[in-house]
Amino acid sequence: MYMRHLRLLLLAACVLVTGCPRATKPPVATRAEEALREPTRPLELHDDGEPAALRTAIAESLVWLRTRAADERFVFGPRVVLASELRDALERLHSRITEGMSHEELTTRVLEEFEPLESTGGEDGQVLFTGYYEPIIEASLTRTAEYATPIHGAPKDLIEVPLEQFAERFKAERVFGRLEGRKLLPYWTRSEIRQGKLNSQGLELAWAKDPVALFFVEVQGSGTLRLPDGSERRIGYASSNGRPYRSIGSLLIQEGAIAKEAMSMQALRAWLAENPPQCDRVLDYNESYVFFRFLNTAAVGSLGRPVTPGRSIATDARMFPKGALAFLSTERPEPRPDGTVGWKPLTRFVMNQDTGGAIKGAGRVDVFWGRGPEAELAAGMMKQKGSLLFFAPRKTAARAASAGAAQ
Repeated sequence: MYMRHLRLLLLAACVLVTGCPRATKPPVATRAEEALREPTRPLELHDDGEPAALRTAIAESLVWLRTRAADERFVFGPRVVLASELRDALERLHSRITEGMSHEELTTRVLEEFEPLESTGGEDGQVLFTGYYEPIIEASLTRTAEYATPIHGAPKDLIEVPLEQFAERFKAERVFGRLEGRKLLPYWTRSEIRQGKLNSQGLELAWAKDPVALFFVEVQGSGTLRLPDGSERRIGYASSNGRPYRSIGSLLIQEGAIAKEAMSMQALRAWLAENPPQCDRVLDYNESYVFFRFLNTAAVGSLGRPVTPGRSIATDARMFPKGALAFLSTERPEPRPDGTVGWKPLTRFVMNQDTGGAIKGAGRVDVFWGRGPEAELAAGMMKQKGSLLFFAPRKTAARAASAGAAQ
């Protein structure tokens, strides 16, 4: 009986919102209003994670939402939701998630409070999922011959300007429609910083043993410094040099150094280790440079709140609402006893709590995996296609009707 009610609820949500038409390929989204649409296929919401981790992630979004003005607007594709509405719906869901609840129960709770909207995806209508993690690198708080690569804090002379002013000054293409927020003016490039442009500013937080390892901390956005005495210090993103991110993996594919089908973080690191004379040239291809700060908590996302392994995602902040509930369906790598890697389904509710320089458009998502060997494997190998849903709070009448259907 319970499963019958659940199927009815899922069907009702699909019919109410979409009528379940056949999937059609939409144009590529250039604005947040175009990034989400009504679902084009029946919902399949089987959560494969632990409810406690989702509850933790929701709690972090709520901490952030409580700092926002009640009337702040969040764009869910064709819908606009106030911060107070999103906060209240997440608070109700948070209070109803219990330890050990089944995935059917979790889905029911979600659909009683929220209605689904589907990402329009990239050029092929799908979403590309990658992963990121929290690497651990060897470092020292003092410079030595062994630890000689500086880890910089943010310079005081970085300048942010309104996006409209930035576009006028640099004749930037208005790809994303109306321009809101602020953008950093271009600062010294990675090559210029590596050659000492910041040496006189006293910005060094610590010194890394391996410049390549530090580069991958920049790519991930945060990491842990393991100091010579065995203690650890966490660092996280503070700012950047305002330069566009360019993929060194794409460079090596173009140069024929690594085949496209073989490219992964592991393959990239192996090539750099085997070709030390090429390291500076290859790393400098990515002019973007990240400045760090020390963290007193776990890895922090763009909301300024800790991100939860397996439950936090990074998306393009211009496309999707910050702090919101989402659902992803794709695959993740799984190590096998024989040393090979297999793939298994990844389907779960997640929270949109981060962003990244390489995560652009409605067809890109980065999944946070935490730290450790399995997290590194997922972060290095994931580049799988799939689908993404976001959940907007139901309007009061629809929420009451949905709750009644579930009883």
